[in-house]
Amino acid sequence: MQPSRSSAQLRRVAFSGLLGTAVEFYDFLVYGTVAALVFGDLFFPDADPAVGTIAAFGTFAAGYVARPLGGIVFGHFGDRLGRKSMMLLTMVLMGSGSFLIGVLPTYDAIGVWAPVLLVALRVVQGLAIGGEWGGATLMVVEHAEHAGGGRRGLWSGFTQLGAPLGSVLSAGTVTLVSSLPDDDFRSWGWRVPFLFSVVLLGVGLFVRLKVAESPLFTKAERHTPVAARPPVLEVLRRPKPVLLAACVGIGAFTAQSLLTGFMISYAVDEGYERPQVLTAVTIASCVALFVLPAASALSDRVGRRRVVLAGAIASAALAFPVLALVDSGSPGLLILALALGHGVAQSTMYGPLGALLTEMFGTKVRYTGASLGYQGATLIGAGFSPLIASSLLASTGGGSTPVSLLLCGGAAITALTVWRMRETRTDALEAPVTSPAPERTSL
Repeated sequence: MQPSRSSAQLRRVAFSGLLGTAVEFYDFLVYGTVAALVFGDLFFPDADPAVGTIAAFGTFAAGYVARPLGGIVFGHFGDRLGRKSMMLLTMVLMGSGSFLIGVLPTYDAIGVWAPVLLVALRVVQGLAIGGEWGGATLMVVEHAEHAGGGRRGLWSGFTQLGAPLGSVLSAGTVTLVSSLPDDDFRSWGWRVPFLFSVVLLGVGLFVRLKVAESPLFTKAERHTPVAARPPVLEVLRRPKPVLLAACVGIGAFTAQSLLTGFMISYAVDEGYERPQVLTAVTIASCVALFVLPAASALSDRVGRRRVVLAGAIASAALAFPVLALVDSGSPGLLILALALGHGVAQSTMYGPLGALLTEMFGTKVRYTGASLGYQGATLIGAGFSPLIASSLLASTGGGSTPVSLLLCGGAAITALTVWRMRETRTDALEAPVTSPAPERTSL
């Protein structure tokens, strides 16, 4: 491929990765936000308010439980058949699942089938998203490697940038509909953000149909025999890289889930108006739009480990101050709290993950390995954190200490994992099997 064509294709692939991750986070954060606001009443009306909130976040966790399975399924076919076809399929499933939630009857209309169908759609979304990130990130990083390789962190940052972009879109959309009269919001307004996902789906598919298959996958397909073992067994044959990949992302996803979707429910219970909280989340996500690509680009210069470790230390250090600012009752301090905790600390941890996890696996198992690591981190860090936080708050009668401790715990796991990893930013991406288990090196 000519250099100019290679660069143009890289930009197109990066944009498609950005859109895919934006749709992923939009769909999941819209659910988390709306679940915090009304799903307890609409789908679990027989429960008391605290139990209803826990049940709503339980369906949120159900989507995360399905993600590692989606990583295995789509990773298998992505490693055997190619990245592009799986990117298209996962996007269709994600957008369709979100749209169907938007037209789903509530408990008052169909009884117990309402929560059953809600959980089923969350599982479908989880399966699709389990394969989405791996395909989008690998396409960007592998195209960047083909175009030169020196700025894999910078280019992978565009895929990661879809996270705050999806958060801005979800918070902005929910803010608009939540300004409706309460009866209108509960009857039909909450459906609008889910239905809007069809627009994002259409734009994303239009762009993705125009991207070329990963050149590294194409080369490996021509020159490397198909392994007798399925990719997941090849990865698990030496499990240390995938375990490290899962643990290194826990801090970022714990912070992301607690300081966005869960924080909306928590802050409203603390007396804030719903639009005030959604505005704070939106502003924090706008801050992340600048911090995240800066962290990704910086990782090309100083290394992935140093940047992720800096974010983890900042997240732990800010955990108690951030919740104290939230508890102050001041809308301005709420904005400052989320801007620091989510916009700065969480984004610094999250930015380099795309390049870091991709660099830990060889081409023929990279989709499976990176997906398993990433989705394992989301399951532990983001899937269960809101549920645990809600349960602890219900059992202790309130107080932000459990939330702060969860933030510190996630950051500590990330920091300890980074300490045990080796730096990967200078690694070539041509290895046919998983890389040797990373060992600790000096920072």
